[in-house]
Amino acid sequence: MAKQQSATAGVAGGKKGGIRKDLTGRQKAAIFLVTLGSEISSEIFKHLREDEIEALTFEIARLDTVESDDRDRVLLEFKELMMAQDFISSGGIDYARELLEKSLGSQKAVDIINRLTSSLQVRPFDFIRRTDPAHLLNFIQQEHPQTIALILAYLEPQKASIILGSLPHESQSDVAKRIAVMDRVSPETLREVERVLEKKLSTISQEDYTAAGGVENIVEILNLVDRSTEKIIIESLEEEDPELAEEIKKRMFVFEDIVLLDDRAIQKVLREVDTAELAKALRGVEAEVQDKIFRNMSKRAASLLKEEMEYMGPVRLKDVEETQQKIVSIIRKLEDQGEIVVARSGEDEMVI
Repeated sequence: MAKQQSATAGVAGGKKGGIRKDLTGRQKAAIFLVTLGSEISSEIFKHLREDEIEALTFEIARLDTVESDDRDRVLLEFKELMMAQDFISSGGIDYARELLEKSLGSQKAVDIINRLTSSLQVRPFDFIRRTDPAHLLNFIQQEHPQTIALILAYLEPQKASIILGSLPHESQSDVAKRIAVMDRVSPETLREVERVLEKKLSTISQEDYTAAGGVENIVEILNLVDRSTEKIIIESLEEEDPELAEEIKKRMFVFEDIVLLDDRAIQKVLREVDTAELAKALRGVEAEVQDKIFRNMSKRAASLLKEEMEYMGPVRLKDVEETQQKIVSIIRKLEDQGEIVVARSGEDEMVI
C-alpha cells in the first residue's frame, strides 16, 4: 500500500504530459482514485495528510464523468511512474533510466524520471545500492571514520551491518558512535563524498566478479571425496588452522543429514543423546527427520520424546542450533571411531 501511496503522490504532483493538458495533477489523482473504487481509495487515504485528503475529496466531488481516454492515460502514467519507482528502489536513478530507455525509449524515460524525481527525493549514495558489501568495504575502509559513518548512515541497515562488522575492531566503535551522534550534513559535503566514492567505484563497474572458492565450496568437494582423503585433509588443516578445520567439519554433516544414516547407526547415536536435548534439537525440523528418529526408538521412548517436545516452552533458535551441533559432533565422533560409516563418493553403501 505504501507503493500505491507514493506512486499516487507522484501522479498528483507530476507534470503535465501525455494526458489532456487541462487536467491538473490533483485531477489526475482524483480520476485515478475513482477508477480504483472506494474500498482501495479509502485505504490510500489512510496514508495521506489531512490537507491532501481534503483537496482530493474536493476534486473527486467536482468530477462529473471520466472520459475513457483520460482514465486510460492516467492509469498508464501511474503504471510508468510506479515502474520507475520500483527500478529506483532496486538499483537507483541510473539503473531505472537504463531499464526505462530499453523498454520505452530515451525521451520517454527522461520524461518519467523527471516527473517522478520532481516529487521524489533520492537518498544520497543511491548509486551504491547494488554494490557488493565486500567490494564497497575495500574502497572505504581506509577512509576517515567520519566518512565511513556518513556512508553507512545512508545504506540499508543490513548492508551497513555487514560492512561495520568487517571493519577492524578498533574502528567499529568509533564509526558506530559517529553514526549515533550524527545529525545534519550539508548538501555540499554529501555531494563531495558521493563524487569521490563514485569515482573510486567506477573502476570496478566494468569488471565481472565471479564467486569462487570459500568454505561452502570446499565442503561440497570434501563431501564427495573418499573418507581417507577427507581425513588427511582435515587432520592437516587441524594443525595449520584449527578454526577453519572446525568450521569445515561443522558444515560437512548438518543435523538434517541424519536421515541419510541407516537405522542401526541412528540407534547408536541416540544412545549418546539425552531425551531433553533431542527434543530441543527436533524443534522446527521437517517431519521426515522427526519420523526417522521416532522409528528408531521404542514406543515408550518415542512417546516420552513427543511429550517432551509438546510441553517444552519457547526455545531460542540459537539454542536449538547449538543442540543440533552437539548431536552432529557425536555422529562425527562415532564415525571417526569406526562405529558408523557414512558412504561417500567411490565407497560402498554405509556399513556398521
